[in-house]
Amino acid sequence: MNSNHSGNEQNDPRPVYHKVGENLYRHTSSEKYYALLKRGGKQFRRSLKTTDRALAARRLGKLRQQVASLTLSQDSHAIFPEVAQRWLDTVRHTMKSASIKRRESCIKNLAPHFKGIAIRNVNQAHCDAWLNKRGPHISASTFAHELGTMKLIFDFAVVRGLLLSNPASHIKRKKFPGATIQIPSRDQFHKLVAAMRDREGTFGSQGKGNDAANLVELLAYSGCRLAEGTSLRWCDVNLDLNSITITGGETGTKNREHRTIPMTTALRELLLRLRTETNPQPADFINPIKDAKKCLLTTCRKLAFPHFTHHDFRHFFATTCIEAGVDIPTISKWLGHKDGGALAMKVYGHLRQEHSFSMIKRVSFSNESAENVVSISNAATA
Repeated sequence: MNSNHSGNEQNDPRPVYHKVGENLYRHTSSEKYYALLKRGGKQFRRSLKTTDRALAARRLGKLRQQVASLTLSQDSHAIFPEVAQRWLDTVRHTMKSASIKRRESCIKNLAPHFKGIAIRNVNQAHCDAWLNKRGPHISASTFAHELGTMKLIFDFAVVRGLLLSNPASHIKRKKFPGATIQIPSRDQFHKLVAAMRDREGTFGSQGKGNDAANLVELLAYSGCRLAEGTSLRWCDVNLDLNSITITGGETGTKNREHRTIPMTTALRELLLRLRTETNPQPADFINPIKDAKKCLLTTCRKLAFPHFTHHDFRHFFATTCIEAGVDIPTISKWLGHKDGGALAMKVYGHLRQEHSFSMIKRVSFSNESAENVVSISNAATA
């Protein structure tokens, strides 16, 4: 560090530091303390972010321990792709195949920005270069995946003693644009299902959309994600207990946990009808198709409806439950969320306008209470 003591200090644009102890320096103008340490031929200069000498000494001691833990073996010369692959290999067993592919794609996109740089030499400037070059040109979702992957790789390097600290920790995620959820009205839903089933061939399906219509109903009446719905087998259905167990099949559910939910009346009626029609074996799939994408697209276009997707019928299930008065935490469990209802509240908190207007009719400020309403002031003695 520069420890210039000349009378021209104020005219010198370079920062001026004074050594005040072993590995400890103080900035002349800001009076903040800085550390300067060396290990394995590499120099580490860090701001201790304080003007208090005692606090600076404690932080310096912690920094010394971190530097001392750094690896000096050949591993310290490993470049980004090598360390990224090591990290992925250690977490591969915890991820689904789709998640692994996404991480591999992120690593491929990140690698050119750290080309030829030993992981020990990666710093904030390299991460900022990625941010400035790639950040403006990718979606918020892609940005979040790449940034998250990069931070996890550097965290892995820190734990392995290859890096002193995570050089990407200061980068924030992009704000996601507010997604507009398209939820069919009940009238649209029933018209859509009828048109997909269309045995008369008015919409060109000539009865071929029956399985697609059944799948849409299954998703709408259960709240399943597409992969969960298409992997349901008859052995997952318990008509005696009026419940269905959602396993996600071979790939599992999104959070890798099975959940058993009660059947809505509509779901039970659908399953009873399908069982009568197909006389299935326990291991048979409830629905034989993997998606209804083409039939949905064609029917929505013919009916001049918005292009509803499979996931919109999961939203339809949740909103219908909310409008029926089911509490958010219960709906969240049925959907397979693990956050106690936070996501469901964020996504479905905005009930349809007509439901909001119907709910306001329940609010009364008159002296004459409805027969089935207990006054709060009398609730304690009721």
